[in-house]
Amino acid sequence: MTSPLLAVDKLEVTYKRAITAVQGITLAVERGQIVALIGTNGAGKTTTLRAISGFLGIDDARVSEGAVTFEGKRIETLPPHEIARRGIALVAERDKVFPNLTVAENLAAPVAPGGAAERRRREALLYEFFPRLAGLKRRLGGLLSGGERQMLALAGALVCAPTLLLVDELSLGLAPVVVEDLLRRLLAIRRELGLAILLVEQSAALALEIADYGYVMENGRIVLDGDTARLRGHPDIQEFYLGQAAGGRRSYRDVKQYRRSRRWYG
Repeated sequence: MTSPLLAVDKLEVTYKRAITAVQGITLAVERGQIVALIGTNGAGKTTTLRAISGFLGIDDARVSEGAVTFEGKRIETLPPHEIARRGIALVAERDKVFPNLTVAENLAAPVAPGGAAERRRREALLYEFFPRLAGLKRRLGGLLSGGERQMLALAGALVCAPTLLLVDELSLGLAPVVVEDLLRRLLAIRRELGLAILLVEQSAALALEIADYGYVMENGRIVLDGDTARLRGHPDIQEFYLGQAAGGRRSYRDVKQYRRSRRWYG
């Protein structure tokens, strides 16, 4: 059997040498696969992406145990620029674009592999994926709408020609119609470029709609995983994450104090 593109093995992340935010998680992303990591706020999803992409240091955090392996090589001790050079690009949850640079300048900012001709070819392709950006080349990033900023953030990450794209909260603060459009474009990008995507989402319904495989994270631990059809059919996923339960719809907020143990805890 071939090894996965990304393998996270028994990863532990500690903040300020005292608080353990991620507790021994294991997950994998295969080449060309979309994997969803779902969970509520504070579950450890963003911390996991920062551990993979090397950005833990900005929060005084570190990998205290375990390993992150990308294309067969350990990367958990590497700085962000080296991890990016190896083929991992992060679309962060917030502060996605440079507000005082134009759209064109934002796309010119990332360091990309290949020469000038290859960069121009890739930027032209990205304007095909996001045609709205083509008409906004001279507009400042800070004057874009939320959906336009998300498009620009995705395009900026893709300029770097990644093999693995990490996307943190694609739907955050966006109208449902905008999110639906972005999801369609993300699927087209995966299909055309053949890259793998690790998608962190608080909206489980959205994540499980487009992903091939999913992991459920709670309190720093992976509590359930499987193909997305199986997860969508799991009673606790339906009740606690999809808002579907006997007697009517319920949100996670409505049931977060619910005292019955989830089935994955036994």
